[in-house]
Amino acid sequence: MTPVSRTADTTTDPTQELRQRWAVTVAKARGTKNPTAPDPAPYADNLLSRWREPQRRYHTVEHLTAVLYRIDELAQHADDLPTVQLAAWFHDAVYRPDRSENEERSAALAERALPELGIGPARTAEVARLVRLTVTHDPAPDDPDGEVLCDADLAVLAGSPDEYAAYAAAVRAEYAFVPDPDFLAGRSAVLSQLLSLPRLFRTPRGYDRWEHLARRNLTTELDLLRGA
Repeated sequence: MTPVSRTADTTTDPTQELRQRWAVTVAKARGTKNPTAPDPAPYADNLLSRWREPQRRYHTVEHLTAVLYRIDELAQHADDLPTVQLAAWFHDAVYRPDRSENEERSAALAERALPELGIGPARTAEVARLVRLTVTHDPAPDDPDGEVLCDADLAVLAGSPDEYAAYAAAVRAEYAFVPDPDFLAGRSAVLSQLLSLPRLFRTPRGYDRWEHLARRNLTTELDLLRGA
C-alpha cells in the first residue's frame, strides 16, 4: 500500500526521515536519559542497509516506511507505541526468501541490538515477541500492541487494484527462484489461510478501513491463481 502522501524533497536523503524517527523512538523506548548509551544512528544505518538488500522486492525500505505510517494511524490503539515501532523496524530486518526462519532471526537480532542501545529487558523481550507474532498475524484478543503491528503489516492487502497488483508482483519477484507450479501452490495456501481468519484486522480502525478491501483483493488473487 502506498504510504500517506508526503511532498517529495529530492534535495535530501530519502531515508533521513526514517533515521529521525528511529532516534525519537529509541529515546522514548529508553525511558530515561542515559549518557552512556550509544548513539542510535549507526543502528539505524545497519537496519536500513538490511532493508535495502538486493534479494528484496517487496520487503524493502518502502515496506518499512508504509508499516510505520500505518502504525501512526493506529497509534491510539497501542499500549506501548515505541515498542510497536521498534518491532516494525525489526520485523523483517533479516529476510531471505529461501529460508523459513526469518522472523526468528529478526527477533534474535532485536534481542542482541536493543540491550546494546540501552533498552531494558522487558521492552526488548516484548519487541522480540511482537516480531515473532508476524509469523501468523494472529494476535490474542488481549494483545493491542500485537494487533497494531499485525494490522499495519497487513494493510498492504487493502490497496487499490493497481497497488495490490504491484504488491503481488513484488512478492512473486522475491520468489523468482521458485518454479511456477510450486509458487502457485504455496501462494494459494497463504491466501487461503488469511481468508480463513475470522477477521484480518483486529483494531477497530483497521477493520473498518481495510477488511472489506483486503478480502476482495485476496479473493481476486486466489481466483486468478486457481485459474492459472
